[in-house]
Amino acid sequence: MSAYITSLLFAIPIFIILIGLESFVAYRRGIQINHAADMISSLSSGLTNATRDGIQFGVVLISYTWLVNHITIYKVENLWLAVVIAFVVEDFAGYWIHRMSHRVNILWNRHVIHHSSEEYNLSCALRQSISDNIKFFSILLIPAAVMGIPPALFAIISPVHLFLQFWYHTRLIDKMGILENILVTPSHHRVHHAINPEYLDKNYSQIFIIWDKLFGTFQPEEKSNSPVYGILRPAKTWNPILINFKHLWQLTKDAYHANSYWDKIRIWFMPTGWRPLDVAEKNPVRTVENPASLKKYTTENSKFLLGWSYFQLFMTLTLMILIFFNMPILSKSIILLLGGLLAVHVMAYTLLLDGKKMAIALEGLKFVFGMVLFITLNERIGFVSSFSLNLILSYLFTSLGMTIYFFWIEIKSQQVIASVEP
Repeated sequence: MSAYITSLLFAIPIFIILIGLESFVAYRRGIQINHAADMISSLSSGLTNATRDGIQFGVVLISYTWLVNHITIYKVENLWLAVVIAFVVEDFAGYWIHRMSHRVNILWNRHVIHHSSEEYNLSCALRQSISDNIKFFSILLIPAAVMGIPPALFAIISPVHLFLQFWYHTRLIDKMGILENILVTPSHHRVHHAINPEYLDKNYSQIFIIWDKLFGTFQPEEKSNSPVYGILRPAKTWNPILINFKHLWQLTKDAYHANSYWDKIRIWFMPTGWRPLDVAEKNPVRTVENPASLKKYTTENSKFLLGWSYFQLFMTLTLMILIFFNMPILSKSIILLLGGLLAVHVMAYTLLLDGKKMAIALEGLKFVFGMVLFITLNERIGFVSSFSLNLILSYLFTSLGMTIYFFWIEIKSQQVIASVEP
C-alpha cells in the first residue's frame, strides 16, 4: 500500500473527529457553520479526490525523481537538515502553484472546487480537485533537487504538508497573536477564501505566511469587513464532479464561439475570468458584483433525503476503502472501472440533492454498471464473499428504488407546489 494511502487512512478518522468537534463547539456557541447539503458535497469531493490520488490517475510531465537524477549538484547528507529543506521548498513551491492556480484561466479549473463552497468550515477544506490530472508541481521543486533531497522524503512530507492545511479552515478561531506573523492562521485563510474586493487573490501561503509578505500578496482580516465566501461565478450545484469541470467547460465554449483565432488560443492563458469581448457581449455569464448581497445556493431537502445522502456518502467511503485494500489483486483497468463507478455514484446522489432528474438516469447507470462489474469480478477472482456480493447487489437495487422515490414523491411534488403558488 502506498505511503499516500496509508497516511490517508490514518488522517480520515482524525478529520472526522475534528469536523465533529467543530460542529459541537459551534452548536454550543449558537453559531451555524455547517449546512447538510454543503457538507455532503464537500466530503464527497474529498473522497473523489482521495480515490483519484490513491489510484494514481494522471500524467506526470516531469517527475521529481528525474530531476534528482539529472540536476543534483550537492547532496545534503544530514537527514534532519534534508527534512527542513524539503518542507520549506515544498511550502515555497506550494505558494507559487497556488498563486498560479488563481491567476491563470486554465489553471483555475484545477482549484475552483476548493473555493466553491459558500460556507467556511473544516469540511470545505476537503473540497479538492479531481481535474488536475496533468502534474507539473515537481518543476517547482528544483531547489531541492539541486541539493539531492531524496524523492522518498517528499513521499512522506507532501501528504503531511497537505494535511497540515486542514485545521485553519474554520471560523471558530480568532486571530492568534504572534503566530499571525509566522504561520498561516484561520484569519489569514478566511481572507483567502473571501470574494470581497479587498480580499480577492490574497494570502496564497500554505504553512508559512512569510511568502505572501515577501511577494506582496498579504492582506490581514479586518473586523469591519466580514468575509463573504464562495466564487465570483457561483457553482449553483452540490455536485462536486460538475464543479470540477464547470470552468473548463466555460473556457471551451468561449474559445469555440470567439471570432478571433488569437482569442481562441490566448483565452487559456489569460488572467482568470478573462473572456473575449465579442463572446462576453453575446453570452454573458452571471458574476457576483456585490458580495454583500450574495444569496447562498440552497435547496429544499427533507431530513429523510439528507439522512439518505449521508448514508450514500458513507457508501462512497466504503467503496474507496474497498478499492484501496484490493488494489494489489486488481488490474489497472478494473481499478479505473471501480473509480468510475464511484464517480457515477457521487454524481447520482449529489444531483438528487439538486433536485435534478438526471439523478435517476445516473442511478440507473450505477445499478447496471455495478451489477455487471461486481458479478464479473466475483466470477473471475472471487472479489468478495457470496454474502458480501448479495449485500452489494441488494444495496444497488435499494439505492435505485430510493432515488426514484425521493425524486417523484418528494422533489417532484415540491416543484409542482412551487409552480402553482402565486
